[in-house]
Amino acid sequence: MNNELMQQVEAYAKWKNDLIREIGNYQAWLEDNGLSAPENDLRIYETLEALKSDRITIAFVAEVSRGKTELINTLFFSQYKRRLLPSQAGRTTMCPTELFYDSSAERPYIRLLPIETRLDEKSIAELKQDEIEWTNINLDIDSADSLAEAFSEVTRTKRVSVERARELGLYDEQQYAHLESQDITTTHIEIPRWRHAMINFPHPMLEQGLVVLDTPGLNAIGSEPELTLNMLPNAQAVLFLIGADTGVTKSDMDMWHHHINTYRLSHNKGLLVVMNKIDTLWDELKEPKAIHDSIESQCRKTAEELRIDRDNIFPVSAQKGLLARVKEDDVLLNNSGLPALEHALSRDILPEKHHIISENIIAEIGAMIENDRTTLQARVDQTNKQHAELQTLCGKNADVIMHLLKKTREEQIVYNKNVENLSTSKRIMGNYAAKLLEQLDLTTLDKLVAQTRKDMTGSWTTAGMKGGMKSFFDNVTQTMDNASTQALEIHKLVRAIYHKFHKEHGFKDMKPKLFTTDRFKKELDLLYREAELFRKSPVTTMSEQGFVVKKFFISMVSKARNIFFNANQEASRWSKEVIGPITAQVKEHKQAIEKRLETLRRISESRDTLEGKIEELEKELQSLEGQLSAINLMLEVVKRPFVAPLSSDEDSAAAADAS
Repeated sequence: MNNELMQQVEAYAKWKNDLIREIGNYQAWLEDNGLSAPENDLRIYETLEALKSDRITIAFVAEVSRGKTELINTLFFSQYKRRLLPSQAGRTTMCPTELFYDSSAERPYIRLLPIETRLDEKSIAELKQDEIEWTNINLDIDSADSLAEAFSEVTRTKRVSVERARELGLYDEQQYAHLESQDITTTHIEIPRWRHAMINFPHPMLEQGLVVLDTPGLNAIGSEPELTLNMLPNAQAVLFLIGADTGVTKSDMDMWHHHINTYRLSHNKGLLVVMNKIDTLWDELKEPKAIHDSIESQCRKTAEELRIDRDNIFPVSAQKGLLARVKEDDVLLNNSGLPALEHALSRDILPEKHHIISENIIAEIGAMIENDRTTLQARVDQTNKQHAELQTLCGKNADVIMHLLKKTREEQIVYNKNVENLSTSKRIMGNYAAKLLEQLDLTTLDKLVAQTRKDMTGSWTTAGMKGGMKSFFDNVTQTMDNASTQALEIHKLVRAIYHKFHKEHGFKDMKPKLFTTDRFKKELDLLYREAELFRKSPVTTMSEQGFVVKKFFISMVSKARNIFFNANQEASRWSKEVIGPITAQVKEHKQAIEKRLETLRRISESRDTLEGKIEELEKELQSLEGQLSAINLMLEVVKRPFVAPLSSDEDSAAAADAS
């Protein structure tokens, strides 16, 4: 097993569990201090659920016979001392296969989605919620033979008529063109038996949240757009395999341009090119240096063809790596190139995953804690102010106290007027927000979807279908641009409100969180590129028009709808919460003024109250400072970055530097 990657995954899981615990502590702190609110409770619940269900996905992508499954066996299942997943000659993965750990399941299983579901209107993601659609096989993890037999299901095929294959979008006329040129009629062909496989397996790294996605060849990827639209973009690492014995073939290049480049557009890291089967270049009649130079030459040539850095290409022999692990042969293991690949995986995938969580989840909760800390700090400041004010009254006569009481009442009147102005501003902002949400409304989008479906279904030409796709994405992009313009108008109003209370009442100079459509616009742009690739795919070209239209709507249009749904939800929540921090300070300030008035009134009636009130404020200050210290610690833990453990080589280097 890859010890370095295992250590990294375990460290990441511990960091995430610490984060979950601290967010739970924060929720309890809110309740204890009377600061909890329904909307905040919901956000915390959603955040905790997202963290608990969070997984690290490594996807393996390649044409057939590149050794994907062998590499998965080597990286994750070598402790079984045999090939657990089927990877022998003539047997290859025929459907996308996910390996993961399901803690809610009573026992390990493999679930298989029949290929006939391609005719349904549901996506794979939707079908995952409906267990009745899947064929379930329970796994006997104590029997390697039984496991191997069960896993071999992902290689199963079935023979169907050409007409049926066309209905399913699985007939590629180019593949059989050579037979037709010889007047050989093809009536039946082999197609995958299953559309998708999910394997729940109690492997140590899977139990820590790792997911392995094994994909089939180009034809299957091209005919299942959900792979490139959802599964691959959501992976933290994609390993693209080519063969050292073949170099970069035309089908490799097609897959690279049509499916992998999109991943590069949305990820700075995580894409590794694996040149497998370097053992085919091992020639016992050559010197080791000559063999090394031959492999290096192949790597440089591959880098030029794919237009990537040479450092992103990892020459390996998955088969020799597995053999080395089975026989515990360290020399063969190093020669296989596997350790370098494992180190790169350890180095790239977890920092990328942490970046995503930091940007989304931690930023969300961190902002909430920051706002509560600001509210608490305002309490401390107001209490300190009142404490200092009361101390100045010691030994003063009644006229001084009455003057201060009058001054505070005047301050309250002015403040209440400004609070009324805030209410007016919030109403205006509500009107702006309504226009923003109208731009992102799904009802309007659904009308566009219906019109696009009508236009594409009625088109008899490829150009007409292309025009329908382009028109749809042009419209949704323009709508998102309009929403962005509307959001900018709200930003001006929000900033003015914050500035007013900072300048006139000494509130903390807070920077309001602003809503932006940038992320959604980027997702739409990537989706449009995928739609173009889908339209140009050989499988799409050869498929029946009705099937293509159906796939376009199930995969791309539904994804666009989901983007708008998420944008609408985020904009709606933002519009309700953006004034929250200033509203909380207004409430605190109002209560502080009322508290000061009540204290001064009681002191004016009885001088004996003064010393008691000063003592009461000192105790309150002590309690508030304790709460402030607690929330500062929570914020520190929540914002603490994930620090990956050093590899053995890095550890040795660090020790050498220290000495």
